[in-house]
Amino acid sequence: MLKLIVGKACKPAIRLIATDIDGTLLNPQFQISPEDLAALRRANQSGIEVVLVTGRRHTFALPIAQQLGFDLWLISSNGAITRSISGATFHRDMMPMETCRELCGAMRAFRGHTVLTFDQETKGAIVLERMDDLNASIRRWLEKNSEFIDIVVPIEKALVSDPVQAMFCGSMARMQRALQTLQNCGMSDRITVLRTEYPVRDLSMIDVLNAGCSKGHAVERWANYRGFTREQVMAIGDNHNDVEMLEFAGHPVIMGNACQELRDRGWVLTRGNDQCGVAAAIERVLDGDFEPATTGKVLS
Repeated sequence: MLKLIVGKACKPAIRLIATDIDGTLLNPQFQISPEDLAALRRANQSGIEVVLVTGRRHTFALPIAQQLGFDLWLISSNGAITRSISGATFHRDMMPMETCRELCGAMRAFRGHTVLTFDQETKGAIVLERMDDLNASIRRWLEKNSEFIDIVVPIEKALVSDPVQAMFCGSMARMQRALQTLQNCGMSDRITVLRTEYPVRDLSMIDVLNAGCSKGHAVERWANYRGFTREQVMAIGDNHNDVEMLEFAGHPVIMGNACQELRDRGWVLTRGNDQCGVAAAIERVLDGDFEPATTGKVLS
């Protein structure tokens, strides 16, 4: 059991907290609750480093990070980019453009669901051929990112530099077929396939990145750089694309609203994102009442 002696100048065993954003830190209204915000600030003030780890692009995640009110690093695009909120870059893991070109050819049947992203903050950071096949949730996301979007037909013409990733998004049923196509395209040794699903919204996103790129690899790389062992890392997540990060962390915590794949792992379960689950996990750490090794433990 982690012990924290009140009033003593000691450091908690957990030195790094890596938390997902959507479905984890953000509540169902897509906001950070005051309780979660206070807990993260308290962790920072206690000397625990906080990193946000997300499938969002860096620029799209930045406003969330800035709300925390302290300096931190963002691991974005499911591990492809590690960058500070001030813009300093630690690591980039791009997909070779030739690999992406072959991928686009293999996924030709899903052209209307294809989005390419590039590591730039200008028009063309997000590229697609058309929007008519994208469902309402993704359309809203695209509207919020409209200044960065470029329409390129065929989409391969945008591949004049290495992209961050390709994303395929649509209904659960349509993306299940996309997954099957990816599994049969003969590229498994050159790409990483990650999925994020929101069944209530009938929304599935499949991110295709360079081989070996994931939230888990990025958190491990950052922890090694900072001199933290995996036993000093707590990770908090809710969706399929968080699996590798949770597997790396010595102290994995899943949200009460986590997908079944995560719940089946027997990891520590905190409250849902509608009940400040991030704060519940962090407060247990800071108050010295956290047993992260307890399989299936539920935090009240």
